[in-house]
Amino acid sequence: MINVQPVVPVSLNEDWNLISRTIVPIVAQDDILPGAGDQFGLSDTVQSFFFSPKLPSNGIIWGVGPVILLPTGTDQLLTADKWGAGPTAVALTQQNDWTVGVLANHIWSFAGDDNRADINATFIQPFISYTTPDAWTFGLNTETTYDWTADTWSVPINLTATKLTKISSQPISIGGGVRYWADSPDGGAEGFGARAILTFLFPAGG
Repeated sequence: MINVQPVVPVSLNEDWNLISRTIVPIVAQDDILPGAGDQFGLSDTVQSFFFSPKLPSNGIIWGVGPVILLPTGTDQLLTADKWGAGPTAVALTQQNDWTVGVLANHIWSFAGDDNRADINATFIQPFISYTTPDAWTFGLNTETTYDWTADTWSVPINLTATKLTKISSQPISIGGGVRYWADSPDGGAEGFGARAILTFLFPAGG
């Protein structure tokens, strides 16, 4: 799976920013159900908006706003076929070379195919990272989801390392990591996995 995840800050006024965070999964899968065959295409899009003050509050950078689930899946096995919405929030602090924080949201479905399962899910992503003087960043996080309808947890733990560099004049962060599934629903992912990370940075005014 490839996540295309643009994050775009927009200045609203001298005190507030609006930060748009979009997650568009591109999925390739095979035989997830007996006789299902293989699928390749888009899965459902998660769109978040954070209203965030430009200045930290007591050393805390934070943002709150809505999260929206869009049924953009290109195959019935790549989509929940539901529209959803709910609240989202993020808070973090930066001390010297350390960044510590948490991102969370909750999505309820409100429309879509009545024959598909309703969505009532909480997502929590605590994270910690350390950046070295030569621009290496080492991170640890979980991307935990609790499905209140099915009473199941998905708990992948991610350890990553990335390096900030430039290709020509374009700043990029490139790296990778390992993932371990501490918990997942029956038939879900398990064991270890790997990920690659490529982030293009576009500084304001650049």
